[in-house]
Amino acid sequence: MTKASRFVIAGGGLAAAKLAEALRANDFDGTVTLVAAEDRLPYERPPLSKEHLLGKKELAEFTVDPAQWYRDHHIEVLLGTSIISLDRTTKTIALPDRTTLPYDKLALAVGSRPRLLRMPGADAEGVHVLRTIEDSDALLAVFASARRLAVIGAGWIGLEVTAAARAAGVEVTVLEAESVPLSAALGPEMGQVFADLHREHGVDLRLGVKVAEITTADGKATGVRLDDDTHIEADAVLIAIGARPNIELAADAGLAVAGGVLVDESLATSDPDIVAVGDIAEQLHPVLEQRIRVEHWANALNQPAVAALTMLGKPAVYDRLPYFFTDQYDLGMEYTGYVAPKQQATVVVRGDVSKREFVAFWLDSGNRVLAGMNVNVWDVTDRIKELVLSAEAVDPARLADTATPL
Repeated sequence: MTKASRFVIAGGGLAAAKLAEALRANDFDGTVTLVAAEDRLPYERPPLSKEHLLGKKELAEFTVDPAQWYRDHHIEVLLGTSIISLDRTTKTIALPDRTTLPYDKLALAVGSRPRLLRMPGADAEGVHVLRTIEDSDALLAVFASARRLAVIGAGWIGLEVTAAARAAGVEVTVLEAESVPLSAALGPEMGQVFADLHREHGVDLRLGVKVAEITTADGKATGVRLDDDTHIEADAVLIAIGARPNIELAADAGLAVAGGVLVDESLATSDPDIVAVGDIAEQLHPVLEQRIRVEHWANALNQPAVAALTMLGKPAVYDRLPYFFTDQYDLGMEYTGYVAPKQQATVVVRGDVSKREFVAFWLDSGNRVLAGMNVNVWDVTDRIKELVLSAEAVDPARLADTATPL
């Protein structure tokens, strides 16, 4: 069997850059080609709704590696290049100029894209989404010129942009169909913490509402009309209703897909010569013993080290617990663990919710810790991880008692 010498990375985000790093760190001396749809070198996305929107970080500060690094490590980077199709029989990918790029091993790190609304006005000038640096820059321009912003969706992106807009002095109305923000991620009790936080900072948070259209005048957004005919005036509108994984390339090539691209413990797809990482990877998680797909920065950061070993034919398992974080106003939060959608769980709080200094734990019916969220309480992530990984029942009263060491 000939040695695999041509590796291709499809994608241009953090996961793609980290895969290139990991291949060279493991002494792979073959060709590595990174194919990125954006015209920019790979960069991290969390700052787009956090530090960059707050004017605290420029793109260069969250670009993963400078151009010189790719040159020094002999990584060919094709920027502004979409992949048209994947042929697993010939082991080639087709590029827009009708050329093909052969591979021995392929990594899919193509990420996700914002979910869009199909309704009148959704494509008007002044309607925004957030995925790229250009999107973030466009919102910065809105903050500088607009007085009123309407945000459709009270998920992580919607709320982080809202916090940045309020810091810039913009009036914000948030429109959410659920009864609390972050309902799917945190449930009603912890979602209420974020509802209170934003209302205390002057946000007009409207819950349990349905958007009927984005109103326009002369092709420009003027606000949002709800299904009860209420009109919210706005100079700009942000659609923040979640993301859709870019699984079409994999599906069209016949790879196994569901909500994402199905991968095993080593991040290999149904084709042993192809791995998938980041937003698109729906992994059979060895610790959680179920398939999960999470759109978190930590996966893009950490999965590539395992995927690179898999590409190199070395044994590897991705067993890290899901982790994510947010910063909104004076609230900093980290979340470790996993609660499946619609899974019944009891929330146990340790600390003071009213002061927003606490740790919340999600327990299953057997009082085993599924996940923990620390809010303005630091250096406890490792303890939370240990509690989740132990899979042992805990005493909820002791867990809530701040005098009992975690």
